[in-house]
Amino acid sequence: MHKGLMTVPLSLLSKRKKHQKYQLCHQYRRILMEKYYPRIADAQLSSALERIGAVLISGPKWCGKTSTAKEQAASVLYMQDPDKAQSYLQMAELQPSRLLEGAAPRLLDEWQMAPSLWDAVRFAVDQRELTGQFILTGSSVPKDDVTMHTGTGRIARLNMRTMTLFESLESSGEVSLGALFEGANEVAGESRQSIESIAYIIARGGWPQAVVRGGDVALRLVGDYLDALVESDISRVDDIKRNPASARALMRSFARNTAQQASLVTIHDDVQGQGIAVSERTIADYTNALRRLFVLDECLAWSPRMRSRTAIRSSPTWHFADPSIAVAALQAKPSRLLDDLETMGFLFESLCMRDLRVYSSALGGSVFHFRDRNGFEVDAIVQLYDGSWAAVEVKLGGQSRIDKACEHLLQFEKRIDAEKMGKPAFMMVLTAGEFAYRRSDGVFVVPLGCLKT
Repeated sequence: MHKGLMTVPLSLLSKRKKHQKYQLCHQYRRILMEKYYPRIADAQLSSALERIGAVLISGPKWCGKTSTAKEQAASVLYMQDPDKAQSYLQMAELQPSRLLEGAAPRLLDEWQMAPSLWDAVRFAVDQRELTGQFILTGSSVPKDDVTMHTGTGRIARLNMRTMTLFESLESSGEVSLGALFEGANEVAGESRQSIESIAYIIARGGWPQAVVRGGDVALRLVGDYLDALVESDISRVDDIKRNPASARALMRSFARNTAQQASLVTIHDDVQGQGIAVSERTIADYTNALRRLFVLDECLAWSPRMRSRTAIRSSPTWHFADPSIAVAALQAKPSRLLDDLETMGFLFESLCMRDLRVYSSALGGSVFHFRDRNGFEVDAIVQLYDGSWAAVEVKLGGQSRIDKACEHLLQFEKRIDAEKMGKPAFMMVLTAGEFAYRRSDGVFVVPLGCLKT
């Protein structure tokens, strides 16, 4: 009933019926917003709680960490509660163990506001000798980096990202990454996403609230996220005042270099070209702040054994935590992406990398990129904990481009020392197309709108 009412044009309704429609639409949207959309991280969190005393969930603001943690928590401490934050901070200095009192698993939300909680949790886990005691969520790394040197064997780490297409119900899930690693020989599937809807998904991103709200409102929410980031968060992360104009210019430069291996010198020169006078040291400082906020999500280089002695480049490829951040930084809209398919291609690659990272992490794997000194590159290498690996090229579409990508992957396979690295479990071209299939040369062609873990 709600869907039918929501599709009736307001111009055809009386004033009273317009008000009734507004109330029902608002009620329907509120129900959707209150609904929890299952996340791939759910199973990862549950598994971690069964084997260890505490779990740290890290990731950018607004990606759904708290909602996911609350689904499995028995009690919650909100460090950002405006009515209690000051008393919590005082208690964290005087007697942090008091803040840990509550049914387990106890959620300590935005724990990094009181870094002393880390040692308190670590000590409590040792004393209780029980699994599943605490869940910590954090949208930034604390200033003293306590998580870098303590907690081993006591606190597991789970990195959350924004929602994949499968989690936002925009992928049919007919092609399983895990099944491909297990040796599936055939794939079949049909994506519901058009090139226009992919452009919108890139601009909207996988932020849970944006996914639920949809429409132009979702695009404005991403713009609000960027504004908060450059105006406030980038300074609050370590209490160092930073220039919002410089931060915005830096974000725009990273957006222009999405899915590319630009050096910080190149980024600096691009910022200077925008009329912002900053030093290379300042660029490095701002970049590190973005890392601490989990806004930058660089993809590291893969270093396999090659048949030849060709040098491999080790520079990371730049990505934001979500491609929508790049779109907002460029002040672009879905229609503008469709008018500039080259830029959209880079952003689509970033979207694919995000989903591949989420899917592969659930399999115990990681995602890398490859490029040698001669410029030969592969967009993504997915490697699992057991050493098995797969090569993935990303193409928006177009049969000729897909054909070239498949040939490229076959050439890459010949360059790898199979005796040392093993043969790839599979090779795949990830597209924005419609159908999933296996080519006669063995390469899989899979729409992102068909993929799942």
